[in-house]
Amino acid sequence: MSRLWVKGDPEKAAPPDPVIERFTVGDDPRLDRELVPYDCLASAAHAIMLHEIGILDGDELAGLCRELAAVAAEAKAGSFEILRADEDGHTALENRLTERLGDAGRKIHTGRSRNDQVIAALRLWGRDAVLALTEAVLDVVDRLLELAGENRQVSVPGYTHTRQAMPSTLGHLFAAHAEGLLDQVPWLRLAFDHLDRSPLGSASGYGVPLPLDRERVRELLGFARLQVNTLAVQNDRGRSEHLVLTVAAATVTDLARLAHDLILFSSDELGYVTLSAEVTTGSSIMPQKRNPDVLELVRASAARLRSRAAEVASVYGPLPSGYHRDLQLTKQPFLTGMAQALDAVRAFRVALDGLTVHPERCRAAIQAATAATDEVYRRIGEGVPFRTAYREVGQDPAGAVRGEPAETWRERTHAGAPGAFDLDSDLQALQASRQWAQATLRRVRSADELMR
Repeated sequence: MSRLWVKGDPEKAAPPDPVIERFTVGDDPRLDRELVPYDCLASAAHAIMLHEIGILDGDELAGLCRELAAVAAEAKAGSFEILRADEDGHTALENRLTERLGDAGRKIHTGRSRNDQVIAALRLWGRDAVLALTEAVLDVVDRLLELAGENRQVSVPGYTHTRQAMPSTLGHLFAAHAEGLLDQVPWLRLAFDHLDRSPLGSASGYGVPLPLDRERVRELLGFARLQVNTLAVQNDRGRSEHLVLTVAAATVTDLARLAHDLILFSSDELGYVTLSAEVTTGSSIMPQKRNPDVLELVRASAARLRSRAAEVASVYGPLPSGYHRDLQLTKQPFLTGMAQALDAVRAFRVALDGLTVHPERCRAAIQAATAATDEVYRRIGEGVPFRTAYREVGQDPAGAVRGEPAETWRERTHAGAPGAFDLDSDLQALQASRQWAQATLRRVRSADELMR
């Protein structure tokens, strides 16, 4: 097997020191199994362009496209092997093409560097990852809005500082978290748009002396636009991964906050909700226990994603312009981080599907003093100055409350308050986000025709 950067006759090259090989190759053979289908796709587009500018003849192009499609299928099935001797998936792919197609395989690297080859595969993979994460988030929003509508009149304590503050509803809580996740969608779209730029033709950052048609490659791969400056492409390595991971971390952090709420709400002491057996586990020693493991792991996943984003920033941040081998170490946190984000969001949806609400426990937990603020404003309506009413009620918050504390939220009817429950804007935002995701998916999937 020949590595792409070996100088001279590869047959005469000395074998690498095993310690250095292990250190420099790292985990790339395993990680690149995810990227090989995307490398094949980008290589097919590059080959079509090389044919159109006279580097490849028709038979060479046909053979390359056929073999690239076969490798992509093998990689998706898990049967394409990347040896440590290959160093990475890009070498394994080129070795396969050269073995099967001879000179056509030797020509495929014309006009590109492994640098823009890696970036292209990462961006194509990243587009799919961000779209999948967006769809999963929207599925969670959909379920949260269902729960919000079902529980719009289920009275429950509202909390600040983990202490009862004012009576509210579970519907208000679920709607709040749905709206928070919808706030993340523009950031997910921003991350997607940043990836949705074709890097091919930038080579190592300084172009090549060939009439490369970079715009044609962009069109074939379904990228929305071309990243024009060739050095800017290389300088974006690490920055893209950091941006995407940061957005994913912020999204899962929003879920982690609701996970924490549900962990508390499903506790033995509160019992506002019950989690399904699918998302809880028993204790190996205490037979009565059902532990909220899935929600706890969602909470931990958010912390891990924040760490992965910080790891990438720490690697690329101090570097000067151009490619540096340091950037190899941004691949692992990016690929594994995005996979973990998707797993966390999908698992959270399962947790929401199996959630059971206990309205009587929610209502019974409301302390009379939590309606003290509503009592202050009732007195203001009778003409008492705010500060006077505040002090009067503050002398005996529970005793000053009139009526049923659990129903006071109904009097708060300004926009966005529990008593003016309205999901219309959230439902419209959900529909618009789904339309964008579906239309964008159709566009990027059009590039798959290159593999058929």
